[in-house]
Amino acid sequence: MNPNPAQAALYNDTVVRQFSIMAVVWGVVGMLVGLFIAAELAWPELNFGIPWLSYGRLRPLHTNAVIFAFGGCALMGTSYYVVQRTCQVPLFLGKLASFHFWAWQAVIVAAAISLPMGYTQGKEYAELEWPIDILITIAWVSYAIVFFGTIGIRKVRHIYVANWFYGAFIIAVAILHIVNSAAVPAGWMKSYSAYAGVQDAMIQWWYGHNAVGFFLTAGFLGMMYYFIPKQAGRPVYSYRLTIVHFWALIFTYMWAGPHHLHYTALPDWTQSIGMVFSLILLAPSWGGMINGVMTLSGAWHKLRDDPILRFLIVSLSFYGMSTFEGPMMSIKTVNALSHYTDWTIGHVHSGALGWVGLISMGSLYYLIPRLYGRKEMHSVPAIELHFWLATVGIVLYIAAMWIAGVMQGLMWRGINGDGTLTYTFVESVKATYPFYVVRVLGGVLYLGGMLVMAWNTWMTVTQGRSVHVPVPVLAPAAA
Repeated sequence: MNPNPAQAALYNDTVVRQFSIMAVVWGVVGMLVGLFIAAELAWPELNFGIPWLSYGRLRPLHTNAVIFAFGGCALMGTSYYVVQRTCQVPLFLGKLASFHFWAWQAVIVAAAISLPMGYTQGKEYAELEWPIDILITIAWVSYAIVFFGTIGIRKVRHIYVANWFYGAFIIAVAILHIVNSAAVPAGWMKSYSAYAGVQDAMIQWWYGHNAVGFFLTAGFLGMMYYFIPKQAGRPVYSYRLTIVHFWALIFTYMWAGPHHLHYTALPDWTQSIGMVFSLILLAPSWGGMINGVMTLSGAWHKLRDDPILRFLIVSLSFYGMSTFEGPMMSIKTVNALSHYTDWTIGHVHSGALGWVGLISMGSLYYLIPRLYGRKEMHSVPAIELHFWLATVGIVLYIAAMWIAGVMQGLMWRGINGDGTLTYTFVESVKATYPFYVVRVLGGVLYLGGMLVMAWNTWMTVTQGRSVHVPVPVLAPAAA
């Protein structure tokens, strides 16, 4: 395989650069909003009586900004980078890829305007109203055409495992979005769900949990299977395990959603199926984590000196912890204690901040200097600082929420001898206050790390230059 400058086309990295930079920008924005609403829970006066700053309006803005803006841009940028390198062809329909970038930014801006104004469908991770849902669909179809079109014109027979995970994420999210967003418009920014009652709840949490399973897991596993071997300079520990991991995860995740609806009007047998599949899910999840971590076999010493590799590997430890905790919390007897408490918030953020955040940051630290003709980021010590700020921030955040959640669950179920409640709800809120303050401190550290990354990215980009990488050309068999 010999690059031939005379024959070689160029990889289309313009759209990769755009998505990578916007991932950093939206990361700062989304985490800033998250810190503000965390502070509002500790000090409610911070909304200043302004409806647009109320927790109920800013909380969906935070989740959408972090998941779909920060996480989405990181996924889209890395997937476009990976699919070109592993297929050895430029992006299929490069102009459509550019359209996809701008359409996705339009979705994010529309969300940032409409959610604080109170326009919402009231569905977790699916709050955006129907005109924006249509724009999401258009952007997503464009994404699918470019990604799968690139695989279709590949120069190598094999489809690398990272592309399987990225592809599953694209297909599953398309199905989830279309089904769950079915609605009857009742105005430009008002609609009613096509489903009703318990069916609506079931569809929503089939969507909601699989948004976690495919948007926040499968896609980022594609990132893990490319960037960890690259940064470590080692092959994937077990390629056979990657295939088992893929099919087991993809099949099992689809059925776990009902565990969000324990002790509700959902039929008990459906709740039990969700619990069983959640417990089964532990096996493929830990199989993937072990595969990623063991890729460092023979290269463990690199963790001492390589902060990027530390981001990538520590993210897997949080992935393993979250995918143990989730199945455990799906068990009905455990869920009776954890449901509706801040334990759930701690669980979500150990996955979001620890797994999704760190794997994205590590991948972007790998990507950005290469996209701008540099060997490494402007400041490696700044990457080190970011790692420790983020890690300590995550630990403070999730430990505070775990303790608060267990305390809340125990207080709510406390009963006196005469059958009356031992504690009022207000007493549980008062007892939670110190833990909310600790969470704010954790959020300050995590956001501080993101600001360090933004500065480091700015310095790297302004001192670098956009590079155009030739596509390797396969040498003729006779040669």
